[in-house]
Amino acid sequence: MRAHDASAATDVTAEALAGHPAADGPGQQAPNVRVAPSPAPAPGPRAGGWDCGAGLGRDPDADDADARDPDAHDAGAHDARDGARRPGRPRSERAEQAIIDATIEAIGECGIDGVRCEDVAARAGVGKATLYRRWPGKEDLLIAAFAAMRSPLPQPRGESVREDLVAMLAVMAADTDDPRYAQQYTLLHSAGERFPRLVARYKERVIEPRRELIRSVLRHGVQTGELRPDTDVEVALLLLTGAVMARGKHDPTPAAPGFVGRAVDELLRGIAAR
Repeated sequence: MRAHDASAATDVTAEALAGHPAADGPGQQAPNVRVAPSPAPAPGPRAGGWDCGAGLGRDPDADDADARDPDAHDAGAHDARDGARRPGRPRSERAEQAIIDATIEAIGECGIDGVRCEDVAARAGVGKATLYRRWPGKEDLLIAAFAAMRSPLPQPRGESVREDLVAMLAVMAADTDDPRYAQQYTLLHSAGERFPRLVARYKERVIEPRRELIRSVLRHGVQTGELRPDTDVEVALLLLTGAVMARGKHDPTPAAPGFVGRAVDELLRGIAAR
């Protein structure tokens, strides 16, 4: 799916741009990578928030009508698009998903700095105030959009280190092989110099929780005696995720059946308890 960094070393860091939050309880999935909207301040300009006509950084000229009645536009747009309000998922949830989808589309077509709130709102069929109420700024929306492109990692069952690692890396490998968001991730992976805060926040809010979930499996293996007590958890993490990312970079074809299992097994040869 996603394009990757330019060298094996950066491939390992790519999991620094690639990793999913942990959750408790066997058989569950970790929380979706989607970053929930942050509580937004009252409509109006805010430093570091929305700027519809510029790069990263609230629209000083936001539509007053939208600000006074933030749901008015959404209701009309969604009713017009859906014909009638559908039962089931609330309109606000549909609006949020439409905004995320529109943002992903806009990133692919316009680049990170080309995303504009008017364009996203128009694509999603909502008013600009809807964006402002859900995300404090463009950066927050971009992070949520990039996060939504990640599949949730399965919650570790805690019965077998190998099975848990294979299950998680299989999801990562499938994401890597999915071509739908290649352009978006090419842009993100090359954005470090131009948008260092965006990339740093993406790593902190999206990638690090995923990496921590994999670390938790390795630590659990040490505690249960499946892995050697001197296992270097951080190196093992990078070897595992790096193998998946590097394979996708150097081979555009989908991973062969059993690839993830073989990668995990090769690592376990070195760190499994004897």
